[in-house]
Amino acid sequence: MRIPFRAAMTAAAAIIGLTAPNALHAQSYPTRPVTFVVPSAAGGGTDTLARIMGDQLSKQLGQGFVVENRTGAGMLVGTAAVAKAAPDGYTILVGLNGNMAVNPSLFAKLPYDALADFTPVAMLATYPFLAVVNNDLPVKSIKDLVALLKSQPGKIDYASAGNGTGQHLAPELFKMMTGTQMGHIAYRGAQPAYLDVISGRVPVFFDNMSTAMSLAKQGKVRALAITSKKRSTLMPELPTVDEAGVPGYEYHTWFGLWAPKSTPQPIIQKLHDEVRKALAEPSIQQRIAATAGDPSDMALKDIDPFVKAEIAKWAEVVKRAGIKVE
Repeated sequence: MRIPFRAAMTAAAAIIGLTAPNALHAQSYPTRPVTFVVPSAAGGGTDTLARIMGDQLSKQLGQGFVVENRTGAGMLVGTAAVAKAAPDGYTILVGLNGNMAVNPSLFAKLPYDALADFTPVAMLATYPFLAVVNNDLPVKSIKDLVALLKSQPGKIDYASAGNGTGQHLAPELFKMMTGTQMGHIAYRGAQPAYLDVISGRVPVFFDNMSTAMSLAKQGKVRALAITSKKRSTLMPELPTVDEAGVPGYEYHTWFGLWAPKSTPQPIIQKLHDEVRKALAEPSIQQRIAATAGDPSDMALKDIDPFVKAEIAKWAEVVKRAGIKVE
């Protein structure tokens, strides 16, 4: 059946009318400052990376990218605020594995859904940990550590920066994959934990490379391995945990950007392309490397599947370790 010309033109105009506003809006976007919501305190790793990216995106797009720290309740406050924000591209979450992949297992009642309430924009960077020990602990490798732990099950403790933190999850994954036992001593932050690691009271710690590397190079702790898939150019002599005797082991903190669900796809794509352009800038790569990170160039279509896999991975660790956050 032939469609009358006038009817065909009316239908085409309707389709154009539906799609044109989003496309035109994306072309001019942003027309005012964009807010990067950081769900943690100013001065931390998430805040630092947000400001690095915000500065560069401001240069590229000609509008301010303002960092707003909305802290509280294990990153729940800031993350939930973005989930409820207008889906117009002007409120963007700076997310990480903690609030996007671990919190779904840590909290019985989460005020947001990491997958259903957000649209991924781009990944930013990954930051590995180092496995470090007190200098007097009689181990010089991951194999030595595993052997010692197996010879003294449950008698050696590891420190963390608090329940549910990366410093808690990384060694719990290590325990699961090596069949070893260690006691967990939780501190309120990494600095007080290091005091006891250095003194020998709690001899094992898995921590961010930026801090752990500095202390290892000062001779205050002994670094055994890096938790990423590949060695770092900052400490190329240090093996990965995987190659040092725990095949498949990997832990890193990853960061990315998420918009409220239903944000127009043209805006998402424009932001994604601009972030990739920013990450390709040598000056940005140098600034990320200076904090022991690696830029993350993940395709947009791969981000949700990646987060789903991370949620499943850490759900198993949290369950088996019996981790609870009150």
